[in-house]
Amino acid sequence: MTDDELRELLRQTRVIAVVGLSANPDRPSNQVAWYLHHQGYRLFGVNPRCPVPEVFGVPVLPSLDQVPVAVDVVDVFRRPEYAADVAREAVAVGARVLWLQAGIRSPEARAIATDGGLRYVEDRCLKVDHARVLGRRVGAADG
Repeated sequence: MTDDELRELLRQTRVIAVVGLSANPDRPSNQVAWYLHHQGYRLFGVNPRCPVPEVFGVPVLPSLDQVPVAVDVVDVFRRPEYAADVAREAVAVGARVLWLQAGIRSPEARAIATDGGLRYVEDRCLKVDHARVLGRRVGAADG
């Protein structure tokens, strides 16, 4: 994906589901979600093991199919062996993009996502890419 394509994708994104969101502020999922939340995106955490119902005001749900609105980007913080299952869920809920965070690659998830009509990004950090192509602007997700 080129920087121009990435910039356009991020400008069109309104809702991000963060699969694997942790309530622990030391975890990368928490830090990335906090950043995205403060860029103005509407976030939903997806983590059936999260001990709290909200993380910094972001609702945390047990599954992707419980997100009450259409999801643009499914941002995945799960080990590669779980990525294919998340890809199936992302296709089922009609997401537009499956994004596997830095360090996560899955040929099976790629095939499921692309066969299901989703754009696919792997082994990249959404926070880093956002800051690089759009800059850090609190409350301004639409560029």
